[in-house]
Amino acid sequence: MLPQIALTMGDVAGVGPEVLVRAWHDGRLCDWCRPIVFGNVNILRRAIEAVRLPLRVAAVDRLDQAQPAADCLPCWDPNATDLDQVPVGVNDPRAGRAAFDWLVAAAKAALARQVDAIATAPLSKAALHLAGLNYPGHTEILAEICGVRDFAMMLYLPGTALSDRLPQGLGVAHTTLHTSIRSVPELLTRGRILETIGLLDTFLGSLGIAHPRIGVCALNPHAGEEGLFGDEEAVVIRPAVTEAVQAGVAAAGPYPADSVFQRAVAGEFDGVVAMYHDQGHIALKLLGMRRAVNVTLGLPIVRTSPSHGTAFDIAWTGKAQADGMIEAIRVATTLATQRFGERPA
Repeated sequence: MLPQIALTMGDVAGVGPEVLVRAWHDGRLCDWCRPIVFGNVNILRRAIEAVRLPLRVAAVDRLDQAQPAADCLPCWDPNATDLDQVPVGVNDPRAGRAAFDWLVAAAKAALARQVDAIATAPLSKAALHLAGLNYPGHTEILAEICGVRDFAMMLYLPGTALSDRLPQGLGVAHTTLHTSIRSVPELLTRGRILETIGLLDTFLGSLGIAHPRIGVCALNPHAGEEGLFGDEEAVVIRPAVTEAVQAGVAAAGPYPADSVFQRAVAGEFDGVVAMYHDQGHIALKLLGMRRAVNVTLGLPIVRTSPSHGTAFDIAWTGKAQADGMIEAIRVATTLATQRFGERPA
């Protein structure tokens, strides 16, 4: 039996509902998995009407009632939330709370093996905060629910779109996550960098890469230029790389961030460890914005998402594209099958 994948609706004021229904209408989802939406039935029906697709929604009370079909989206709302009055394209605490509740329900279902993976539509960090939920984003919420301390955000660009030298794609893991640039140097520690290298190495190994090659970014321009532009490379990054190598990981660096990604695309590395959010995100999104998938490393569950945000500026206008959501669901299915195999019939 195909793996069951929970699709969380995300922030209903954004593009989440639209990309879900567009992804479903693509026609491939039910060939890959048994998807079920964790979200609001009325919002899902409104999204279908807004983009004029020949789909229908089946409200379910339990996960085992879901019977997905090419033209039918099963939808479960654990809290039966009333979101009809949430305005489009702005932050609203009701939308933030609902997105959080659906995410928590999906994560708990995955921990209980009621679903095999979760693929999440984007939520708004500001709406979370308006709802009194002080989390920087999906990654930190999931880490708390799963009770893990060693985790990392990774952007993964699958397939051979980059280079025929990278048939398994390219993964970029981030040592620090949603934080200010000012705080990054003090958050970088040898241990944290080492953990991120290890998490990326494990993920790449799960893709079937026997000895993943990992390039590690410097923090400062020119990798610090022998201390002229900063000493983080010598003090924390290089010692972490050395320790990773001693542990058997094929890691190298630190390398200047303005060249390491080109070297990866040329086939020298299977993955890159970035020191902060934009250092990795900008590079990979330039390489493949619409196909890049966010994967949370270090969790006992599989979680993916598209790399874009809520896109309030185009929400509910019919302009959202579903390529990233489709790829996130495909990668979630692949990872779940690799981790658990197919479910018994």
